Amino acid sequence: MTHPFQIMHSMTSDRSGLKGKQINAETRRRVLAFAKPYRRSIVGFIATIIAATFLGLLPPLVIREIFDVAIVDGDGGYLNTLFIVMVVAALGEAALGLVERFLSSKIGEGLIFDLRVRLFDHVQRMPLAFFTRTQTGTLISRLNNDVIGAQRAFTGTLGTVVGNVITLGATLITMLLLEWKLTLLAIVILPFFVLPARRVGAGLQDITRESMNLNASMNNTMTERFNVSGALLVKLFGRHNTEASDFSGRAGRVRDMGIKSAMYSRVFLMALTLVGAIGTAIVYWWGGHQVIDGDISPGTLVALGLYTVRIYMPLTSLSNARVDIMTAFVSFERVFEVLDTPNAIEDADGAVDLGAATGALRFNDVSFQYPNPPEGTPESLGGGEQTGSPTEVLTGIDLAIEAGQMVAVVGPSGAGKTTLTSLVPRLYDVTSGSIEVDGHDVRSITQDSLRQSIGVVSQDPHLFHDSVGDNLRYARPSATDDELIEACKAARIHDVIAALPEGYDTVVGERGYRLSGGEKQRLAIARMLLKDPCIVVLDEATSHLDTENEAAVQEALGEALRGRTSMVIAHRLSTITDADVIIVLDDGRIVEQGTHDELRHAGGVYEDLYATLVQAENTPGSDHRSFLNPSGDPTDAIA
Repeated sequence: MTHPFQIMHSMTSDRSGLKGKQINAETRRRVLAFAKPYRRSIVGFIATIIAATFLGLLPPLVIREIFDVAIVDGDGGYLNTLFIVMVVAALGEAALGLVERFLSSKIGEGLIFDLRVRLFDHVQRMPLAFFTRTQTGTLISRLNNDVIGAQRAFTGTLGTVVGNVITLGATLITMLLLEWKLTLLAIVILPFFVLPARRVGAGLQDITRESMNLNASMNNTMTERFNVSGALLVKLFGRHNTEASDFSGRAGRVRDMGIKSAMYSRVFLMALTLVGAIGTAIVYWWGGHQVIDGDISPGTLVALGLYTVRIYMPLTSLSNARVDIMTAFVSFERVFEVLDTPNAIEDADGAVDLGAATGALRFNDVSFQYPNPPEGTPESLGGGEQTGSPTEVLTGIDLAIEAGQMVAVVGPSGAGKTTLTSLVPRLYDVTSGSIEVDGHDVRSITQDSLRQSIGVVSQDPHLFHDSVGDNLRYARPSATDDELIEACKAARIHDVIAALPEGYDTVVGERGYRLSGGEKQRLAIARMLLKDPCIVVLDEATSHLDTENEAAVQEALGEALRGRTSMVIAHRLSTITDADVIIVLDDGRIVEQGTHDELRHAGGVYEDLYATLVQAENTPGSDHRSFLNPSGDPTDAIA
């Protein structure tokens, strides 16, 4: 029998956007496809529900026999037999309940696993632009809440609908066979039983939607404040009291909605209890008169009274069955929305592995403009937003880099330096033109093999909340301890790691905040060296190092980069003058190109920038970054 709280759960599900909505045939097909691996378990689940339903019909009939036969005839032996039958039925129903729960969990947890893995894999493969326009909280919500919602809706709705239909049908047939007049009376009372469910259910839907929105807002606040960057910002601006007050307001609204929801739920349950009690009383009252008149037996009346309770709850639940089914499909649709979000950067048909590459690079009339979300992207994931750049960020880039050459990329902030290097590993695709590695257009190469051949060290390297060793092995999981140590010695970070409390097993903290900026960069350089790529991109990779550490790392990089093609976004003289070729970017165009001596003698833009850098490095207390970033901001945004 359906429990009142099961009905409450179905009513308090998120029903937003369900009014007038129809089940999409394609969604139904995909749901069935996900459920197909569990078809045997589903059949067993339904069979268990049916068996438990019919077994639940037995006790009232046994009670009827007790009243009408065993007691009337004074047959103690028969009474003992009926007692055993009731106990066995109860044990059987309990055992079937356990089997039903096991199968439900197996199906549900299996669906959660399948959906989560599919979602995670799909999102991980999305291009970088997808993550710049999509909130992390939204993706996490789809991966957790919507996946679980889809699973619960599927197994819960399946069990509820099937169980209630079977219970209702079997119970009504049994009641009609026992006494059709009382059965009709019980059904006539039903509208008074369903009315409170519909009225209160509508109110609960609105409360639940608002409560979910408030909870989401509160969770977003906690997510943004409970990380190192957010906590640091709050402390530096002294906003503790303001943040506490704002959070108190949000939490207070959640509290108020919780109280309101609890009262609605209590009123609902009271209404069900009251109407059910009145309906049962009417059945017993009218049936009692029939017993007095001799039309039915006392046992039949007792059995009908018990069956009456069994039909009210299923009928109430089934009155909301369509909404429950729609809720299930809405949860699946939200999951499918993410799976259907188009990936703008995918391997071409017939894409080949790059294989052993020498690292020769060529930019053929490359132009680039940050794209808008591709058509078909849902609004909740940034669809319809104009997130692209209004004009080209790079224009007419022609550049040939021989295998093993070191190219320094210089220019003011916003010139397009990081964007240029981001096109090589296909973090973005060119708008026009092409980029070739060893004569192969990068769009004709599998992304995995292309990126295996490219190592990148950014100005703000990311480290996972894991040990030093595990962060290093992210580049090459099979690396031995000796190889880790060798890479770290080359990056001049081994002595620092060895001095940590647990050495290479020391956890670095979220985003590596337990390490200094210079230590993080040297660890990232070691990770890149461990990967052993043929092409290296250094995006101001020594920007956080002091002069002493930079000299050591530059020496290590000089050896490590030997024989590799490298593109280095640089701001220090030592890096620039050692480059085989220097390109000067300004406003997305290569305005000058050549060696250090050639560009100096040309007396153009580079000479002016070089003079500014020399002055900055020779002036005590000045910020040498002014060569590339007049504002002094060490961050060179991707633009």
